[in-house]
Amino acid sequence: MALALCGGAYAVATAVLAGRVLRRAPDPLPAPLPAVTILKPLHGDEPGLEAALASFLTQAYAAPVQLILGLHAEDDPAHAVAVRLRQRFSDRDITVVTDPRLHGANRKISNVINMMPHARHDMLVLSDSDISVGTDYLQAVAASLARPGVGAVSCLYTGRGLATAWSRLAAMDISYRFLPNAVFGIATGLAHPCFGSTIALTRQTLSAIGGFVAFADLLADDYEIGRAVRARGLALAYPPLTASHGCAQASFGALADQELRWARTIRTIDPAGHAGSVVTHALPLGLIGAALLGFSLTACVVLAGLLAARLSLKRRLDHIVGSSAGPSWLLPVRDVLSFGLFAVSLVGSTVDWRGKRLRIGKSGAMSSS
Repeated sequence: MALALCGGAYAVATAVLAGRVLRRAPDPLPAPLPAVTILKPLHGDEPGLEAALASFLTQAYAAPVQLILGLHAEDDPAHAVAVRLRQRFSDRDITVVTDPRLHGANRKISNVINMMPHARHDMLVLSDSDISVGTDYLQAVAASLARPGVGAVSCLYTGRGLATAWSRLAAMDISYRFLPNAVFGIATGLAHPCFGSTIALTRQTLSAIGGFVAFADLLADDYEIGRAVRARGLALAYPPLTASHGCAQASFGALADQELRWARTIRTIDPAGHAGSVVTHALPLGLIGAALLGFSLTACVVLAGLLAARLSLKRRLDHIVGSSAGPSWLLPVRDVLSFGLFAVSLVGSTVDWRGKRLRIGKSGAMSSS
């Protein structure tokens, strides 16, 4: 119950800090705006893929923008989406690259390496295929990257269920577990994360950290890129906006595979921090504590307070980002599920990624399981 109360206090503190990260004044735009190449590695025709990609082509950005869509094979279903998008936006600079070469165990980074010879601009923005953004996205990213001392820009994101109840539960995990944790870490300076939603940097910085080839065998490529930038004495910046991560899980198995991959990756990167994050699971801890205390009156009052803290945090985040990942009544179910998967993530070193079973080494390097 003591751990649960700490988790409740954490939820309240995060609700207060959220505005500091997500509602701060935007950075001034650089003059002139830099030309941008957006790198989108693709694999499979995910639900909502075309709409997500199209959001990067409707930017309010008064400088050249190149979009590169990369695939490993022409028979990949995403190739038809890429061709259709290029026809639909025939007035935009869209390059489709199909190249089967692999440069390491990380197929996404191999895809990006194959795309790089076609990139024409100095400012590079790497973004996962399931990310959607608003029309002011590129302006905000370019403004943050132009700040003195900044080496890379990354963006916080919310979840958006696309199909089933499982996809909605997956979206709620992103919006009400991942996002609060990221907000708290950034606001307090305890964490300097880098996310696959956005990694924006210049060619000069990319070259200084060894290029994308330096991350070709690492599972947590986004985190490692951020760490390499910080190792050069440069800062990571986070513009005051949120992107949207499309969730398309059709079953519990798909949801569990993805969330265990994320959790075990974090455990590999920061085992002490991952274990310590148990305190953020306030409601499940409170339920266990209340059960051990025989659901006494005091225990039930504490449990009600914990539920109120979690619901208040959800409402605060929904208000700031302007959307909801799921209903309030489903939050306790999502919290219990998150705690169960957290417990499972404390053991094991294999992950499922794009249908392949991989083993994560202590260095974060991947190998076939």
